[in-house]
Amino acid sequence: MRIGSGYDVHKLVEGRKLILGGVEIEHTMGLLGHSDADVLLHAIMDAILGAAGMGDIGKHFPDTDEQYRGISSMKLLEHVSSLITEAGYVIGNIDATVIAQKPKLRPYIEQMENHIAKTLGVLPSQINIKATTEEHLGFTGREEGISAQAVCLLETFYESSVAVADSARNCAGCGGCQRKES
Repeated sequence: MRIGSGYDVHKLVEGRKLILGGVEIEHTMGLLGHSDADVLLHAIMDAILGAAGMGDIGKHFPDTDEQYRGISSMKLLEHVSSLITEAGYVIGNIDATVIAQKPKLRPYIEQMENHIAKTLGVLPSQINIKATTEEHLGFTGREEGISAQAVCLLETFYESSVAVADSARNCAGCGGCQRKES
């Protein structure tokens, strides 16, 4: 098992859509960034890449590269998912927190979890997203920006298949464990 953490922050500005967890959120401002500036997905991708020992999103998707200008972070998450699959890892779980004074995110969280789970090929129960305010303190409390933190547990295919065989449950998208009972 390997654990990684991720953190991201973007400034709130007028004239941009607010995208969090791949979901467009009703708000008067959006996040400024080279891509769609989805701080939640950026923190999650950094946690996944960190757990796999593969650097961070800046290494894989530099903001100096025009091919990533305005790109959906869900497309970047798809790429990160393929990287860890090629390296022999599966996601155990992801736990993330969005820090924003406004807007209230509770109505969007289940949709975010479902989008992220589908993109990563895991069960929605493996994705947990929380939202909190900072009680009007700091840059997020003053509504100058939004930040997100995430942690990810990765397992190797072998660790995951043994756990599946031992618990007699199936992973989403798994064709079944090849382990023989002795």
